[in-house]
Amino acid sequence: MPSRLAAAEAVTRHRALVAAAWLAAAAALVPAALRVEERLEVSARPVGSESAEVDRILAERFGSPFARSAVLVASGVPGPTRPEGLAVLREVVASLAAAPGVTRTFSYLDQPDDFFAGTGGRGTFVVVGLDLAGGRPDELLPALRALTARLAAELGPRHPDARLRWTGETAINVDLWRTSTDEARAAERRALPLTLALLLLAFGSVAAALLPVLTGVLAVTFALGAAALVGERVSLAVLIVNVVSMLGLALGIDYALLTVSRFREARAGGADPAAAGAAAARYAGGTIVLSGAAVAIGFAALLLVPLNELRSAGLGGLLVVAVAVLLAATLLPGVLAWLGPRLEAGRFRRADEVRSAERWRSWARRVAAHPWRVLVLAGLPVLALAAQAARLQPRIPSGEWLPPGMESARAIRDLEAMGRGGVVDALRVVLELPEEGSALGREGWDAQRRLEDALRADPRVARVQSLRTLVGEGGEELARAALLPAWAKRSFLGEWGDAALLEVVPREGLSGVAVAGLVRELRGRDAPALTGVPGTRLRIGGLPAFHVDYEDAVAGRTPRVVGLVVGVTLLALFVAFRSILVPLKAVALNLLSVAGAFGALVLVFQDGWGVRWLGLAGPVDGVFPIVPVLVFCTVFGLSMDYEVFLVARVAEARRAGLGETEALAEGLARTGGVITSAAAIMIAVFAAFTLGDFVLVKMLGFALAVAVLLDATVIRVAIGPALLRLAGRRNWWPGG
Repeated sequence: MPSRLAAAEAVTRHRALVAAAWLAAAAALVPAALRVEERLEVSARPVGSESAEVDRILAERFGSPFARSAVLVASGVPGPTRPEGLAVLREVVASLAAAPGVTRTFSYLDQPDDFFAGTGGRGTFVVVGLDLAGGRPDELLPALRALTARLAAELGPRHPDARLRWTGETAINVDLWRTSTDEARAAERRALPLTLALLLLAFGSVAAALLPVLTGVLAVTFALGAAALVGERVSLAVLIVNVVSMLGLALGIDYALLTVSRFREARAGGADPAAAGAAAARYAGGTIVLSGAAVAIGFAALLLVPLNELRSAGLGGLLVVAVAVLLAATLLPGVLAWLGPRLEAGRFRRADEVRSAERWRSWARRVAAHPWRVLVLAGLPVLALAAQAARLQPRIPSGEWLPPGMESARAIRDLEAMGRGGVVDALRVVLELPEEGSALGREGWDAQRRLEDALRADPRVARVQSLRTLVGEGGEELARAALLPAWAKRSFLGEWGDAALLEVVPREGLSGVAVAGLVRELRGRDAPALTGVPGTRLRIGGLPAFHVDYEDAVAGRTPRVVGLVVGVTLLALFVAFRSILVPLKAVALNLLSVAGAFGALVLVFQDGWGVRWLGLAGPVDGVFPIVPVLVFCTVFGLSMDYEVFLVARVAEARRAGLGETEALAEGLARTGGVITSAAAIMIAVFAAFTLGDFVLVKMLGFALAVAVLLDATVIRVAIGPALLRLAGRRNWWPGG
């Protein structure tokens, strides 16, 4: 292709200009990458969800001081029903009331109820309203934590076991935000030495091994810088950091490995450095662009899901793929041409590439001689593993899946020890009355009472908090309600009296699945029949409702995402190879890789096989809903990398005049070593992300590592070649 040849020669001929352009990009992107965390949202929320609408209603129509709140848990102190415990509570509340960013507190001091005291008379908790209009939760919460740390130290002489810890949705999101970014950095530090060691084994040269590692680091840095610039205008979730770090290292190193291998191959054939750089840009660059397009298709499809986290992951994937492809196709060939023989600096062993290639040729010929036997022996175990994917449960896991070192997770355990663990999972039920109704009118008040009585009668509910509970039952309830302070009315009544809030605390020990069932059931109830007032409506918010909306947002768009990825990939491969069978085979094998990864997720995380090796105490009852769709989109593209690497070289050999069997042998001889080395590096990178405490990232890294392992060791070097051999000349129909 003359255009590709001209572009390849231009990249190497004008390498100084290309390098200058990248230096200019670095000047803009590196400083932005250093402040990327400042541009990311602390929390994720399904776009247009009912739980998000409840938050908006409480902030705008109620003006509630608790529209956004956190829970301060005081453990190791007497409960507020005892004089010394009441004194501690007054001291804590007085300090919080004077703290910037605190709108209001709600505790035993406002409602002398035993619910605010832990079982056994130990401990208490305070609901703290937060003013986030002028700042971010990650800016406000650290200051509050510093305040309560000083308070706990002051309480120490009187109560040596005193602990003041923050939890609730806002605190959990802030902690996950910080943990996610910290673990991404830690995973990078774990992955880089291991990938460097693998590259040293593959190349036998320090300089040749360092170049892909540096490319991977640049891919991550530049992509994070681009994300920071985008984050100034678009809301991005913190998951983008993990996606960019994980994929940037994997793809950046992978594409650089392919380019360096092609350069060394040209040099071994007698080409001078400039010609070898042009050959690397022409042949490796074309393959990288095609495989990068395949990866990008999957991430582009994630933008269809109305969930900030997945859209951020999709954008991060697109950015890092684009940067990795551009680095490998433009900057790297010029650097290789400039290095020339210096690429072999630090050589400590001579890799016998001829012998390695011959071993792959021999293997390809054996596959070609016995394709059906290879399909049975290699395919049946993978199919058995893939069959387990039918048991995958895509939902928020119950139990203790939060990183145990997070303060918010420790505070939840403190609440559970008090018998008040359901406080964090409280549902926020907004009762909207018809336009002419009033919550402080007789009809509206009776509607609240009927709804509250129905909720209290549910065995899954431990407590219902409302304006009626503040007033107390008995005669003249409406008259007493009118005398309540303004903050209490704003907390539980809409500004115009047309809506009321009921806080529903689930029963202690209720599973996440059961709480989610309660949310779905309430949303499905007939509000007029439940309240006795025509025209009423229920809206359900709170953390459990967010989880339900989260699951539904992913599940509702997954079929469309899968269909789009498969369809566009088929079209792209048909255009690239002018074949029908090659795209169909590639998609089928990709689906097999994905199913195998899902099957491994089920066996390890849901069934518990070896889960303790990954740092979990036991199995979980679900896989985070975004993991399957994110794994599908990522694996589909990554698997396509190896398919493109192999089939492109087989097609190249066929164009050179080799027969089907010899072309297969030549293609595998040229790519087998590259595929296995690249896969080993990807597995090392993804496995590094399984060693942290963030279970979502642990699942993601594990599934990706398993998918690449299956793809590189069984599918692309056994099943794929066997299918190519069986199809023979039909592989290239109708293009020829």
